Amino acid sequence: QAFFCLLLCIPWGSSCPPSCQCTERAGAKAVLCSSRHLEEIPKDIPRDVVFLKLDANSITRIPSNAFRHLSHLEEIDLSRNAIEKIDRAAFRGVAAGLRTLDLSSNRIRSIPKEALLALNAKLRLANNPWHCECALQEVLWEARLDPDSVQDITCHTAPREEYVGKPLLQVLDAGVNFCSVRQRTMDVAMFITMFAWFAMVIVYVICYVRHNREDACKHVDYLKSLPRTQAHVE
Repeated sequence: QAFFCLLLCIPWGSSCPPSCQCTERAGAKAVLCSSRHLEEIPKDIPRDVVFLKLDANSITRIPSNAFRHLSHLEEIDLSRNAIEKIDRAAFRGVAAGLRTLDLSSNRIRSIPKEALLALNAKLRLANNPWHCECALQEVLWEARLDPDSVQDITCHTAPREEYVGKPLLQVLDAGVNFCSVRQRTMDVAMFITMFAWFAMVIVYVICYVRHNREDACKHVDYLKSLPRTQAHVE
């Protein structure tokens, strides 16, 4: 925070989004768009920006390739917005160099794991209304979460009522595995599907046999109804 305050004092001359302030210190360029009533990520952010602050706005979504042209980005602050949806390719193009990504205090219930697991950045995901599920569990296990905020990742909703209101880490430490629950559900669904197909095959075979039997009986009755050839009188 102190670093960003220092950046405020040193403007730089490159193009800057009209709703933001652009500064530079020791060659590191920052775009500061905090508390500007933004509803989406600005399109005209300079390509050589290193620090991007978009906190305390009204942004609701991070679309695919939102930062793809910003290859120098190291820190993104999207905290205290109204973000509900994050696309799978939201951070494509900045995954390698990004060091910090703050998504805390938004309205995120779920997130595609592909959007975060490719990042090497330290993630802040606290104070969101999370739905505790397998994808969130995988993010907790595999992504680089900020240790100071991991305890604030709380289950706002969950498959079982007893998990609601508890920190996700505490639920997982108790032995709960949301991924195994999903796997069991998929196994049951697959079993039901296979049983249905098997039943359809059986019904088809029965109908086929019955239909052929009826045709055979009709053919026999037809042959019986034909006039018999008179025997040759010697």
